[in-house]
Amino acid sequence: MKRRVVISILGTTLDMGKWEDRWNRWRPNVGLCQQPGLFVDRLELIHDNHASPLARRIIGDIETVSPATQVRSNTINFRDPWDFSEVYTSLRDFARSYAFDPDAEDYLINITTGTHVAQICWFLLTEARIIPARLLQLSPPRDREPGQDFAGTHRIIDLDLSRYDEIAKRFASEREDAASFLKSGISTRNVAFNRMIDEIERVAIRSTAPVLLTGPTGAGKSQLARRIYELKKSQRKASGAFVEVNCATLRGDQAMSTLFGHVKGAFTGAATERAGLLKSADQGVLFLDEIGELGLDEQAMCLRAIEEKRFLPVGADREVSADFQLLAGTNRDLGAEVAKGRFREDLYARLNLWTFRLPALRERREDIEPNLEFELKRFLEREGENITFNKEARERYLAFATGPQGVWSANFRDLSASVTRMATLAPHGRITTDVVDDEVQRLNAFWHTSSVKDADDATLQDLLGTEAAARLDRFDAVQLSAVIRACREHPTLSAAGRALFAQSRLEKKSSNDADRLSKYLARFDIRFDDIRRRN
Repeated sequence: MKRRVVISILGTTLDMGKWEDRWNRWRPNVGLCQQPGLFVDRLELIHDNHASPLARRIIGDIETVSPATQVRSNTINFRDPWDFSEVYTSLRDFARSYAFDPDAEDYLINITTGTHVAQICWFLLTEARIIPARLLQLSPPRDREPGQDFAGTHRIIDLDLSRYDEIAKRFASEREDAASFLKSGISTRNVAFNRMIDEIERVAIRSTAPVLLTGPTGAGKSQLARRIYELKKSQRKASGAFVEVNCATLRGDQAMSTLFGHVKGAFTGAATERAGLLKSADQGVLFLDEIGELGLDEQAMCLRAIEEKRFLPVGADREVSADFQLLAGTNRDLGAEVAKGRFREDLYARLNLWTFRLPALRERREDIEPNLEFELKRFLEREGENITFNKEARERYLAFATGPQGVWSANFRDLSASVTRMATLAPHGRITTDVVDDEVQRLNAFWHTSSVKDADDATLQDLLGTEAAARLDRFDAVQLSAVIRACREHPTLSAAGRALFAQSRLEKKSSNDADRLSKYLARFDIRFDDIRRRN
């Protein structure tokens, strides 16, 4: 059973009374510890320096009526207890420095004592989940029987915030700060992106359900996942580590062992026990990037670990537990993968509660300029050099970057690499038009090569299927792509064979080009006619 902890402000009026008359009147913080059915394991009593003598008297009386209740004294000095800004800031700082443990303790905030300003501040801090607690209202006894003590009654209440505009503004400011934190402090201008970040901020603070981040490679999924974790940790929603793994790197038994751990001797080479990444993320956040690359067996175990917080390490006969929040990233359409049988429908349904698509950089061209400034600041932090553009160079680069020539196939990775190159080559710390022109040529050449590779990859996936294409060694993929391009450029098998094996024919090493090409394609279960039909 959880320990019950109440946080309460000492009432300098309601808790005050003459020493000899103290048991004949209702005192909220004493009555709090006399509530039937509401035993208080610990009371966090807040007061200022001037009220310390009264606090000691109340603590002594609580020890008399409830000896098992621990009372801890907390000193907060308000210069003006009716100043919204001061009271909210002081109580927020108290909350952020307090070691909340919601798994072991149940928290109540007593709003009976303190000024009305303090009561509203308690509500806002609780509503924002900065304090993981419920609100408690105490009332004095109405009809006291002879010999009955002054415990009074208690209830959970709601408050009307409509008149407290100043605090509402401060609360909105807190949310804006959190959203800015998720964007790394970048003043983004894309309306849809900013709206999405606002939603992610609310989900990060209020929910522990899995979150799915989709979008193209380089759109910033990994960076956003880490920022979500850091925001949750600052709000005391996560106390464990941030654990990240790219699922595309996991294959076979290694995948199970990496994710779920193994016991000693579970398989050849398992000389020691391994905890696994899910266990390492206990009380923290696990980010499975490219989750669409996981095998179906691993997907099934992940689903159970998400729902039951338990899983079985490889070779173990006893389950282990881990309570973590899952963030997942993918550049695939998981709905389409489900339809093809490559992704579990039940896992997709579990992940799809909160899905956020990060747009490609070319969809947010108005955000290129603020991100350009951000990348220059990052270069300064890394290299210790403050690099700037001259005016003409800056205008030329932005015109290219935000125009139709800006392909940005790798999204922010392209932009970051581009800025790093220009900053490194900038003469005397100034990026000139010559540096920009060279970089534009470099990007255009890279994007052309990249587009050819993307087309080749798409062709292989079309002919072989996604899984078979992914299993190809890079050497075979490059060679096969070149052969397929040659087949598409010639109308017959013989013509394609003559083009591909022209040197062999000159050296009299080949006599039947068509047969040789046909046998090569057969190694991959491809026919020339299949290629031509898809041309």
